[in-house]
Amino acid sequence: MARQILIIGASASGVEAAAAARKKDRTAEITLITQEKTAGYSRCGLPFVIGGRITNFKDLVVYSQAFFQMFKLNLRTETKATDINTKDKTITIQTKEGTSEILPYDALVIATGADAFIPPIKGREKQGILSLRSIEDGEKIDDAIKAGAKSAVIMGAGLIGLELGAGLMERGLNVTIVEMLPQILPQFLDADMAKLVQQHLEEKGMDILLNKVVEEFLGEDKVSSVKAGGEVIKADLFINAFGVRASTQLAIDAGIPIGETHAIKTNGRMETEVKDVYAVGDCAEAPSIITHRPTCAQLGTIAVREGRVAGINAGGDYSLFSGVLASAVTQLFDIEAGNTGLTETTAQRNRIEVVTGAISGKTKANYFPGAKPIKIKLVVEKESQRIIGAQIVGGEEVTQRINCLSFAIQQGMTVRELAKADTAYAPPLCETWEPMVLAAEMVLMKLR
Repeated sequence: MARQILIIGASASGVEAAAAARKKDRTAEITLITQEKTAGYSRCGLPFVIGGRITNFKDLVVYSQAFFQMFKLNLRTETKATDINTKDKTITIQTKEGTSEILPYDALVIATGADAFIPPIKGREKQGILSLRSIEDGEKIDDAIKAGAKSAVIMGAGLIGLELGAGLMERGLNVTIVEMLPQILPQFLDADMAKLVQQHLEEKGMDILLNKVVEEFLGEDKVSSVKAGGEVIKADLFINAFGVRASTQLAIDAGIPIGETHAIKTNGRMETEVKDVYAVGDCAEAPSIITHRPTCAQLGTIAVREGRVAGINAGGDYSLFSGVLASAVTQLFDIEAGNTGLTETTAQRNRIEVVTGAISGKTKANYFPGAKPIKIKLVVEKESQRIIGAQIVGGEEVTQRINCLSFAIQQGMTVRELAKADTAYAPPLCETWEPMVLAAEMVLMKLR
């Protein structure tokens, strides 16, 4: 009898798990369950459709219907998984028509993702507070702009909040960011590096209010303004970018253990503590490569890697997940920013004594036309002198440097080894002295 593999969720990690399982088991019956109308699209691209840099939300679909047909995957859209019975190895689903079905499984992959959340703020039940997690969310924001919205308040200064803010400004809106912490991008950059990004955004006209707690949503049935830090801010659009939380209720109801990050606890095979049940993506935790402690970074790159591991195991083969560095990059107007490994702040929180070094340089030879500024910061464990983190803010060429430093961290490279690196040079492409090497030398000066 054919092996039954069920996957709850058909976004990045779920589809990757399905494809990996199919490659290992050609005869398995593989079914994906998703509440959404559209499966297999890039959530990361949503802000760029709203900004007009991508023409249509349909362009975000990475896996067409032809893909699911070619891999013989049974895709059930607009269908909700309502119950997991780990004893009988079944799940209960409800279709959009309201009918229920019970589906058996030999292997189950939970890829339920994460949900936007709003803190317990007075007035949060009012209409008009929008989020950006799905194509439908993006369409609501886009419709509001087309209907004449001229201003927006975005609550939260993380990656999605700022990318969406930049997109709305590209559509001609006045944008105000409200952030309760003293810096933007608090999970992504240290304060000194975040300040560079903030200055660029403010030069472009973004209004950024730090150290401001949203106290109340004002208005009758619909929000017309917010009260933050004692100040009342009016706008046409109100965007919830406070953050997301792992969607774990289905697992909790089934008795599947949750880990210390409040995401689903997994082992190296992405298997939960219940046999033959896996969890991947934004709803699952996995160990940090550096601290070895559980983390839930909620990035697409991590989701697809976890999905592949779970899919291989669900398909009857064997695979291990190597861990998380949480490498990420973004582009906001004319500036790029990236991070890999631990920030200085995160290292200190994990009681790791570090030495940091930063250098400002240019992306080309200083005399070459079009050279853009770039700043690199390295975070180095003092005792071992191993590189454990890096942050880069610059006008270009950030991504591949972040990738390079990610490789270095994964290979256990020390800052002394990086300082001796043999790097390339050409006036229109880079400086004689690679800025990463100069940043390493700054660390060595402090270590001496």
